[in-house]
Amino acid sequence: MIWVELLLLLTCILIGSRLGGIGMGTMGGLGLFIFTFVFHLPPGGPPVTVLFMILAVITALSSMEAVGGLTYLVNIAEKVMRKNPKSITFVAPFVTYALIFMSGTQHVIYALLPVIAEISRKSGIRPERPLSISVIAATAGLIASPISAATVALVGTLAGRQVELSDVMVIIIPSTLLAVLIGAFVVSKRGVDLKDDPTYQKLLSEEKFKDIEGAEVLSGQALKQARGSTFTFFAGVLFVVIIGLFPQLRPEYQEVVNGELVTKQVAMAEAIMIIMLAIAAVIMLAFKAKPQQAVTGSIMRSGIVAVLSILGISWLGSSFFEGNETVIVSEISQLIEGQEWLFALGLFALSVLLFSQAATVVTLVPVAVALGIPTPLIIALYPAVNGIFFLPTYGTILAAVSFDQTKTTHIGKYLLNHSFMLPGLVVTISATAIALLINQILN
Repeated sequence: MIWVELLLLLTCILIGSRLGGIGMGTMGGLGLFIFTFVFHLPPGGPPVTVLFMILAVITALSSMEAVGGLTYLVNIAEKVMRKNPKSITFVAPFVTYALIFMSGTQHVIYALLPVIAEISRKSGIRPERPLSISVIAATAGLIASPISAATVALVGTLAGRQVELSDVMVIIIPSTLLAVLIGAFVVSKRGVDLKDDPTYQKLLSEEKFKDIEGAEVLSGQALKQARGSTFTFFAGVLFVVIIGLFPQLRPEYQEVVNGELVTKQVAMAEAIMIIMLAIAAVIMLAFKAKPQQAVTGSIMRSGIVAVLSILGISWLGSSFFEGNETVIVSEISQLIEGQEWLFALGLFALSVLLFSQAATVVTLVPVAVALGIPTPLIIALYPAVNGIFFLPTYGTILAAVSFDQTKTTHIGKYLLNHSFMLPGLVVTISATAIALLINQILN
């Protein structure tokens, strides 16, 4: 029966990924209905704390977006890249990484991709190089960000093991940064230069190119509000990082437990939620962010899609795991005994199917915990969750291809031979290997 249930689980994931949007969540709900009402499996449970943390962060980000905060960030990133056009292959991925790291969402990369494509073309540099590594750098910056859905999911899922944000950041930030640098070197000489590219030269002779406008330039009161909201949001992020690095700074309170007065400390997950909601309120009060605009913005829309996807799929996975825990733990324990690094392959493979690092984390990390894989090792294998580039159907990949007017960035005749495969594999493997090395040094 377990194989039938596993087939149903995978079928729901595959159909959900094809539907896109909230389809992943709804298919998870359908599978959960069959598991509980037909197969009589336990209903399991959604990762409530993780979902609430994601919602709180999304609320703060959406408030910042409502007054132009994200546009302000993109303006800064664009200026940095335009000042260093000849080094765009190395500058673009690190600017992208920094932007995603600070904002906690890959959404902002869509505004950067046409700028990267234009700067590289006008500098005579093959756009495929900076575009491909920048898309991959965005995924690296996402899992390193202290406020991304993926990192929040990891910390929340491992909360029972007393994991702090600092435990994740000290390993993931240096490993992903070094991996992006390695990836940039690998693609820096990829393909022929534009002057030697026959396809580009033909397009050039036909005058097929047109200048691409950058992001909206803010000025006056709009600039002040955008800048203020951005600094306020980053102050909140900095506060989250500080109390993550120094847990003793989190407030304590007293609570009656079994008739006794017990002193407790605010958990990291609760602290993130409180801080982010408070930041959203400050942005609305001080910089006049309109709640309606925050709700209808692209960040809130994409965030809600992510939450619903995680809700459905992780709940479905929880039901399957709880109903077959004994068999799963027994079989997988024998398989990976002494080779716990194989868990990285599971993270990579599931992320390819789910197109979501956060959904992959909340689905598989509880399995790793049940298998008894050491916490430091789980954190070190976390970079393997970035397999969303493997199939060239993710939004950022398609956008990068469409923005490259030179046609050097491509999908490929055989689907998997696309421009993002090489940098994606290099960065993911390098980040995981470096994270394992850092884990060895620290532990």
